[in-house]
Amino acid sequence: MSDAPIFLLGCQRSGTTMLRLVLDSHSRISCGPETRFLTDMQRIVGRDWERLARFGFPREDWLRRIREFFGGIHTDYAAGRGKARWADKTPLYALAIPFLTEVFPDAQIVHVIRDGRDVVVSHRKRFGYWSAVKCVVKWPRYIRVARAAGRALPPERYFELRYEEAVREPEKALRGLFEFLGEPWEPSVLEYGDKEHDVADKYTTEADKRRAAARTDAQIYGSRVGTYRRELDPFLRVLVWVFSRRTLRELGYR
Repeated sequence: MSDAPIFLLGCQRSGTTMLRLVLDSHSRISCGPETRFLTDMQRIVGRDWERLARFGFPREDWLRRIREFFGGIHTDYAAGRGKARWADKTPLYALAIPFLTEVFPDAQIVHVIRDGRDVVVSHRKRFGYWSAVKCVVKWPRYIRVARAAGRALPPERYFELRYEEAVREPEKALRGLFEFLGEPWEPSVLEYGDKEHDVADKYTTEADKRRAAARTDAQIYGSRVGTYRRELDPFLRVLVWVFSRRTLRELGYR
């Protein structure tokens, strides 16, 4: 079995938190809190490189140091929880896949994709109206950048998981995910709420509210699929049509 790092990413409000808890429920995989800072370190070998190169260390040495520092945090965290492998869930990293795979040449990338119209609705509910307005541009950008980077990777390194498939047929979709990761299937990952996870209290509160609104006790449910049909107002519909329709069509969303 592999011990390669796993990066779980995608536009915010696409279901990455749910998938993080699924991964974290596996007996071999630890997926802790979002890090968000790895891309800040990209400056070392990016726009700051001309200045830092004067230290005399080759670029590969800086990459090694970044890998040891970032990977060491995850490895120690995973070991402390009795896990053999680590995953990182940070949606922002969808815009930095080439850097991720440069630092971790064996990393496996899991890109979660959700209907952009539902993502816009979720942004409005979670972050406010202005966030929803910006999302009509942000969502297709995340999709475009991540998929372009994914095409440059071999199939065993990049995997796309549709949110809609994961909530409608969770066992089928998640079996495919764990097969890609090279991990044995464990039915208990479907009941991730029965396990301990290092998540903020606000997540548990929000998740409980969503389940109550959906009138279900299930950990994974599909009632939020297609919410745009009743919750996307006319102005946002126009913005989606202008800025997101091409990406929606490319992904097969009708």
